[in-house]
Amino acid sequence: MFEPVLGGSILGRASRQGILDVELVDIRDYTQDKHRKTDDTPFGGGAGMLMMPQPAFDALRSVGAERKRCIYMSPRGRIMDKELLTELAAEEELVILCGHYEGVDQRILDAFGFEEVSIGDYVLTGGELPAMVMIDAMARLIPGVLGSSESLSEESVYSGLLEYDQYTKPREFEGMEVPELLFGGNHKLIKLWQFENSLRLTKERRPDLLEAFLAQPHEFTKEEKRILHDVLSET
Repeated sequence: MFEPVLGGSILGRASRQGILDVELVDIRDYTQDKHRKTDDTPFGGGAGMLMMPQPAFDALRSVGAERKRCIYMSPRGRIMDKELLTELAAEEELVILCGHYEGVDQRILDAFGFEEVSIGDYVLTGGELPAMVMIDAMARLIPGVLGSSESLSEESVYSGLLEYDQYTKPREFEGMEVPELLFGGNHKLIKLWQFENSLRLTKERRPDLLEAFLAQPHEFTKEEKRILHDVLSET
């Protein structure tokens, strides 16, 4: 599951340049069961199967997890956000455990001090997809992975507001035209249009983000203050 994602596009380039190094460890390789079994029924009953301690302990010890920061992808964990990703991106090494079945034996998490992290309030069939989401989002915060530092600072959500609408050629397509202002070459007016567009989108779609944005200190220009007042006054 991982190789097509990690080997392509931006992540693949970062790996080839030595900026990012992801080692995949198959827990099944460490089971002592002749059938390569890694799961069993939970004590106390309940649906599903749990990952057993022995294979996971041996796999984790093989990568020195006891000396590293360990993350377990879990729907009961802290919701992943920029603050956490920035923190994790600064780590030299991380161990990410992908649960499967109904989950893992709690002793695995306790013994290695796992931090539980969630990508949202829903349940997937395994932790592989959440781990890939984390790796992708975290990699973008590592210097050198993206081609332009500006593209990160202006990203939707990371800037505090949703990203403004964007357009490319042609200027007119099936009766739909690109806003005329974007062709005028007046970069100040374009920036103000982008700011206003971002404000409107954030107010409409993510009022929680807008509230957090407004709670932070900002040095708005007179024009930005006017736009801010007009957008917030609209019903």
